[in-house]
Amino acid sequence: MPPEVTMKAFASKYGNALEFGHLIGGEEVYEGQTLERKNPSDLEDLVARFPEGTKDTLRKAALKAREAFAEWSRTPAPVRGQVLFNLAKILEREKPTLTRLMVREVGKTPKEAAGDVQEAIDTAIFFASEGRRLYGQTVPSEMRDKELFTFRRPLGVVGMITAGNFPIAVPSWKLIPAVLAGNTVVWKPSDDSPTLSYVFVKLFEEAGLLPGVINVVFGGGKDSTGQWLVELMDEGLLNKFAFTGSTKVGRWIGEVAGRNLIRPTLELGGKNPLVVMRDADLDLAVEGAWWSAFATGGQRCTSAGNILVDAPIYEEFKRRFLEKVEATKVGNPLLHPEVTYGPFLNERLFRRWLEHYAWGEEDGARLLFGRGRITRENPYPRFLGDPEAGLYGWPTVWEAKPGMRQFQEEIFGPTINLVKVDGIEEAIEVANSTPYGLSSAIYTNHRHWAYLFKVGIRAGMTSINNTTVGAEAHLPFGGVKASGNGARESGIWVIEEYTYWHAVNEEYSGRLQLAQMDTGYVRPKAPTPWEEVLG
Repeated sequence: MPPEVTMKAFASKYGNALEFGHLIGGEEVYEGQTLERKNPSDLEDLVARFPEGTKDTLRKAALKAREAFAEWSRTPAPVRGQVLFNLAKILEREKPTLTRLMVREVGKTPKEAAGDVQEAIDTAIFFASEGRRLYGQTVPSEMRDKELFTFRRPLGVVGMITAGNFPIAVPSWKLIPAVLAGNTVVWKPSDDSPTLSYVFVKLFEEAGLLPGVINVVFGGGKDSTGQWLVELMDEGLLNKFAFTGSTKVGRWIGEVAGRNLIRPTLELGGKNPLVVMRDADLDLAVEGAWWSAFATGGQRCTSAGNILVDAPIYEEFKRRFLEKVEATKVGNPLLHPEVTYGPFLNERLFRRWLEHYAWGEEDGARLLFGRGRITRENPYPRFLGDPEAGLYGWPTVWEAKPGMRQFQEEIFGPTINLVKVDGIEEAIEVANSTPYGLSSAIYTNHRHWAYLFKVGIRAGMTSINNTTVGAEAHLPFGGVKASGNGARESGIWVIEEYTYWHAVNEEYSGRLQLAQMDTGYVRPKAPTPWEEVLG
């Protein structure tokens, strides 16, 4: 960002495009063809022009990251933590500006955008103090005059790819612990949020991060910058890879990482079940199910995919839920901050979402509410703004059954399925019958049912009487099955993803001592015949 452009002006020039380059080694690099990002709520509003990195651009970034690693990895961890403490204060200062920029660049509502930024603030605060707690252990040796130690060591250069639906929060889950642990980064952010990514790294630099510790190369995914960054693992330029995105791409990244003996962090898709039992507080359950389905327009990996409703209350829940859905406000969140959700992030996601109407009909699912894209000819009664300005979708509700494509596949848009089940055992069985295992929720006041669900569900995260969405900076985030490879983000658990354990032994005896061979084991004495002694 040019020094004369303040953060306030940077976010408020509605209608004026900003131009910036890749950030490599602390320098701005203009290399590659020019791409554009438009406001998804108003496609006439050009937000930014930025370059698409080539494979050579990525190589340069990786080499700069390797140079920076030599110094950054030797910077004391408490000092690295101080940079994050500075970052937290800077993010607090810039939260209103970042929030407005996020509303404009990715179409989030102000409420959700502010929460996205706050997640990064919380993460920075949490890990700032972890700089003084990168604990190893002292371990007793079996030999005299010898000590054993373990230390956490940084892995090296980390390749990162993140999605645009959480353009500050999710990158913070990766960038902050990675640099705290002493790693350096080559980051390919989503081409849906280049401006926010650029600003985020500039704020890291303001906080005192050394040049080259985080390098940003912009571009697309398949057959573009993202794919080429993954391929750098085959060139030996990366020591770790972290990815948030689809399961299909995650599987491929896992294959490339595996053949290079690199342990990836893969945070992938979800088809998250939300169970409503017969004893649930229906008002609470309806609100939670509605928010789980339609927050961010369903464009979250943790969005509810199937609402499993116990048979005795199914019809009543359906009636109340449809009333709530029909009251949902949709529109341009920059002009109408009161909307529940705004536009699709991009045309690719919109086209994919539109296809599911055909799946549902082919499968025999029953459409209860929803009519595809919102347009002037296909108006949604509670739309605010001009529906032709962006790609907006009706809130959509189906009745579906297990086994349907509708039930199995992640749709990633404002769509939810209602599924009837009978009792807790069937609810758990059906909840576990998709390929995914990211988030889950149950609404019940029956303690044993809640217990059965939390021990029976195959998911990385579970809520009791709460939504499937939402995360806190000090809890582990991640899934099982097709939702991830067991890696976790957030909290102390993520440190495992960005460090390796180094075992050290120090010999003080001045002679060669061989464990197991020279150990002075204590031999037991001859056994006492206690049965004879005691009679």
